[in-house]
Order: sequence, then structure tokens, then C-alpha cells
Amino acid sequence: MSVADLVASLRESRGFRHKTDIVDVVGALAKRLPHGTHDLAQAVALGDDCAALADGDGYLLFAIEGMVSDFVSAMPWFAGYSSVMVNVSDIYAMGGRPLAVVDALWSPGIGAADEVLAGMAAASVAYGVPIVGGHTNTRSDAAQLAVSIIGRAKALLSSFNAKPGDSLMMAIDLRGHFEEPYPFWNASVDAPAGRLRGDLELLPQLAESGLCDAAKDISMAGTLGTALMLLECSRVGARIDLARIPKPDGVALERWVTAFPSFGYLLSVRPEHVDAVQALFDARALSCAVIGSVDATSQVVVQQEDDAAMLWDFQREPFIVGKGGVT
Repeated sequence: MSVADLVASLRESRGFRHKTDIVDVVGALAKRLPHGTHDLAQAVALGDDCAALADGDGYLLFAIEGMVSDFVSAMPWFAGYSSVMVNVSDIYAMGGRPLAVVDALWSPGIGAADEVLAGMAAASVAYGVPIVGGHTNTRSDAAQLAVSIIGRAKALLSSFNAKPGDSLMMAIDLRGHFEEPYPFWNASVDAPAGRLRGDLELLPQLAESGLCDAAKDISMAGTLGTALMLLECSRVGARIDLARIPKPDGVALERWVTAFPSFGYLLSVRPEHVDAVQALFDARALSCAVIGSVDATSQVVVQQEDDAAMLWDFQREPFIVGKGGVT
């Protein structure tokens, strides 16, 4: 597949389309809120992995994730597990540590809810994050699940801190497998709880040490869609080398860049800190590599050897926040 064909495929993918829908939501809110979508109580504007509210000598982090209904119906246990896992990842992506989650669950009977709740409980135990309440309706005509989380950070990693001249780094756990037929790369369910928690602890360690201040967890938009979210929020561009993306053996690149991993982060790192950041992930047997360079353009270009194509130009079209979400 040529790079141009890959770009065309990504732009039509479900992950990209779900993210670009956010633009309309952000715009609608921006028109109706007194400070647009940048509330004065928040340390960051809308578009980051969590809301960050100044609180004493740190930040209270607040986030929510909804599971798509076909996923909940087809894989209820893993959907429940994932609902907690992805929220935990959002907190760590901001340099924080999770405190607790609550859920909102709709199902056609308690039997249909049982596997979802079992998955949530398994993730709660694995990550050491308690489920402290929620809302349940077991008389619904369809399955639906959303989970919200709070956490706390001493120092922030933010989507708004990438700078021209940074190295764009990707850190990911390749010790997993796809949950077929979905794009979910599962490196969590069979892993020891201690290893899961220790790996995630690297993120607040990076923030608190000053080695990094810009990050985003790889979401349903995949590696390249997540890069677009990070770069757009920071009002920068980048050139990304597809050949440098860490990838499992035997997985096609075009599938891998759309994968939603259980542990995967993009970091925008000042050049003088790249080696130290690399060493931290290497020490825990996590795959980490510089996959591109951040620049002062509004364009994101992807390349593979001599083949290159424009993935996105933020001046011509917004991805998730556009002008309404950044002030």
C-alpha cells in the first residue's frame, strides 16, 4: 500500500470519523459558554485526555469514556474491562494517578449486565482503582456503558505542550494480541498486575521529573489519529516516519496504525531529554522509539522511505478542536 493510499484509508476510518465529530460538539459548546471551551478553572483547554482542575499544589483530573454499543453487545466482559482500563490510561497520560471510577450501565436484563460488571471488576483489581458507585438501568432495550474517573497529578503531561523541535516518541507494550475482529491490542488482561501498575507509573515519573510535559494516550483513532490530536492542540505540525513506528512482527502496518492499544502513548520530548526518556521505557521492556519530528507548520506529513503524503493540514480543516477548542 502506498502512503497516499494509507492516508486515504485512514481519513475514511471509523476511528478518524469518530474523532472529527468532536469538532461540532466543541463548536456548539464554545458558542454557549462564557469563556468558550477554556474554562478559567481548568489548567488546559478542551481537547486533552482529562479535564485538569487546579487543586492545592496539584491538579484534580476528571475524565469519561463511553464504549460503542456494538462492542458492548459482542464482547461484554472485555468491554467492561476496557471501560476501566482506558480511563486509567487517560489519567496516566496526563501525568496523574487514578483515585476511583463510577459507571453508567444500561442493559436488557441483569444477565446481560453480569459479564460487563465482571470485566469492570477484573480491571479494577488489576489496576488497583476502586469502583465507588454509578448508575444502572437493567430494563433498557440495548446495551450501553460509560465510565468516569477522577485522579490527581502533581505535574501535568498535556496535549497543549508540544513544541517545534521536539522529538515525537511512541511508547507501547507489544506483548499482546488483537481481540479479533476489533482493533484492540490487548497487552493487559494476561499481564501481572504489578507490571501493569509499574509500567503506568512511568508517566507521572516523566511529568514530575521534568523530562516531558506533552503526551497523549493512543486512542481509537490509532497512532496517527492520536498524533493529529496532540499536534492540533499544540498548534504545531510534524513529519512522521512510518518505518520507525514500533510494531509487532506479522502485523501489517495499515492495521497497526489504526490499533487501539491497552498501553500506548505518544510523547513530545525536548531533544536533550530523548535518551533519558528512552532509557526509562527500555528498562521496563516496553517498546519506545522516536517516530518523527515536531515543527512549526500546521501540516502533518507521513513518509516511508521516499514515499510521502500529507495526512492533515490544520489550517484547511480542523481535526478535533479547531479554533473553538483552543484559546
